[in-house]
Order: sequence, then structure tokens, then C-alpha cells
Amino acid sequence: MKAVSIFLLSIKAVSSFAPTTSSQSRESPTSLSMGLKTSALKTVAQIGAPATAAIAGAAVIGTLGIKTVLDRPSRKYEEGSVAREYDAWTRDGILEYYWGEHIHLGYYSKEEMENGYKKKNFIQAKYDFVDEMMTLGGINPEEDAGAKVLDVGCGVGGTSRYLAKKLGPNASVTGITLSPNQVKRATELAQEQGVRNAKFTVMNALKMEFPDNSFDIVWACESGEHMPDKEAYINEMMRVLKPGGKFVMATWCQRDDQEVPFSEKDKRDLKFLYEEWTHPYFISIEKYKDIIDATGLMNEVTTQDWKEQTIASWRHSIWVGIFDPRGFIFKPNKYLKCVRDAYCLERMHRAFDRGLMEYGMFAATKKNVDMPEAS
Repeated sequence: MKAVSIFLLSIKAVSSFAPTTSSQSRESPTSLSMGLKTSALKTVAQIGAPATAAIAGAAVIGTLGIKTVLDRPSRKYEEGSVAREYDAWTRDGILEYYWGEHIHLGYYSKEEMENGYKKKNFIQAKYDFVDEMMTLGGINPEEDAGAKVLDVGCGVGGTSRYLAKKLGPNASVTGITLSPNQVKRATELAQEQGVRNAKFTVMNALKMEFPDNSFDIVWACESGEHMPDKEAYINEMMRVLKPGGKFVMATWCQRDDQEVPFSEKDKRDLKFLYEEWTHPYFISIEKYKDIIDATGLMNEVTTQDWKEQTIASWRHSIWVGIFDPRGFIFKPNKYLKCVRDAYCLERMHRAFDRGLMEYGMFAATKKNVDMPEAS
């Protein structure tokens, strides 16, 4: 009985994560889930009606119990929580094993999506994202070979090192993060790779220690989500950017709710997404643009929603763990955390898929005004 219950629960878990298109999830099961359910039905037929009822009841209770646990956010934002969680993620090594040096979503072209996103190398998708973000920001070796670059929320420094290599030895890249473990790992990787023009330091992005007008390029990729004060986050980046300098930012956003208010389900889903991965709150693409415009320092801001180009990353991340469990299989004390992360990845996918979340991209240059430059 117990073995069959586990078997049925496994079917439920696998079929719930099976990748489908939006239309498939509403209209028809995948061939994988159809095969699994057929096997389950054959098993049920063999063991008889009374046992079937008991198994079904146990499966329902077990599934509801597991879902109740997973639906209860475990990493609510609080003072120090961002540094603490990223220290832990860096220390256990699981995130780096699967995501590589870049702790951000990947970029998938329309053709790659049509051919099947799992055919693309998961790590390469992240490098492609950086290249596309450079293009959006007008950043290239021809114009920016000697640029001073700030990477706000640098993680373990993958993008910082990549930019340092792409822009050449005369450029310099500074990465900042709240996590001491990330700084340590980023520095180790820079030394291993011989990247001498990238450095890393622990610093609060809301209270940066740099003088005004310090950097030619300010780059921010998926750090705004963790900022408890979005206005201070934007204002500080605009402050340290030189006149004429380039600003480019990528961040998860919730949809604009001014015309269509959030439903109760929307609010519950957002609350989970805030509190499972230590986010204080999200804002809309439109709100971010308003904040940037309000500084009065920037030229026209380009905004885009890259949901279609990035949404595959959520489920692709789950599948790389399924295909290669070596990143966590020998760390049993991390099993629950990995399950929670996989569950949150799926919920993120669904939130983006139904339009509750958007992937905000922003690019602008700073107005050329008479302001003193940092020495």
C-alpha cells in the first residue's frame, strides 16, 4: 500500500512539472503524463476497488500536505536576509553547479523556442542573455574599450568577468553585492581565469560609497527584485553614472495594476513569490520608468518586456536538475531546499505565463550637464 501511494505521488509530481505550452496545460495532457496515468490505472485495476479507495485517499491527503508545506513561504525578506541567503546558496554550490557563473535567466530566440528550449545549452543561454543586454544598452568594445563599469548585484561575478573580457584590458569592472561569500567566490574565479580588470566588494547598492559621476556604464541584472527601496536603488545608480554614460537594467516586474487591479489570487501568488526568495516586493515596468524619469538626469528611457525570450529558463532549470542530479544528490540535507526551489521555479513560470509577472528591460544614457567628475 505505502509503495503504491508513493508511486502515485511520484506520478503526480512528475506530470505537474512536465513542460507544456499554455494551450496544452488547459486542453490536453502531455504524452508523458498520459503514459504515466495509463500505468497508474493499470496498477489500480490490479489491486481492486477497496485498496484503490484507500490509496486514492492517502494520495490526496499526502499531496495536499506536501502542497501546504510548499505553499508556505520559507524565506521572507527581512534585514540581512538577502546576504544570508546568497551566502548559503554560494556555500552549498548547488546553484553554481547548475546555473554556472551567471545567476540570472537565459535568453532564447523564437527559433530556439520553436525547436524546443531543452535543445539549447542552459549555461549558453545565460551568455546569450548578457550579449543581448549589451546590445540593448549600446555597450560594445569599439565604444567602451576604456570604460569604467559598475555591476550592481554581481552575484559570483560571471557577468562582471565577461564584460571585463569583452571590453578589453583597458576597461575596468567593479562588482558589488551584499554577500561576502559571493565576493570571495567571484574573486577566486577572476584569479583562476586571469581576469585582472574585474574586482568585487561588499557594498549596499542603496548607499554606495562611490563619488558622483564615477562610472561610464552602470549595469544591473536581476538585483532590483531584492531592493526594499526601489527609488533609492535607481537614484544611486543614476548618481554614480557619468554624464553621457550608459545605463542598462534587467529585473523581474509585476504587471501594472492601475487599470486592472490585482485579484485575490494575484495577491496570494505575488506574496508567495515575494516571500519564498526573500524579495521585499516587485513593481511594474511602468513604475520603474517613472522613477528613472523622476530623477531628471536621464535621456529617453527604452523599456521592453523580455518575457518571451526568458520564460523557458524557469522550467529549463528544473529539467537540468532532473537530467543531472549530481549537483544535489550527495547533499541530502539540501533536498527540501531543492524541492522548494523547484516548486518556486514552476510557480514563477506560471506567473510569467499568465501575465502576472513581466521581465523588465531598461536602457538609457545620462544627460550631458555640467557636473564635476569623480577623480
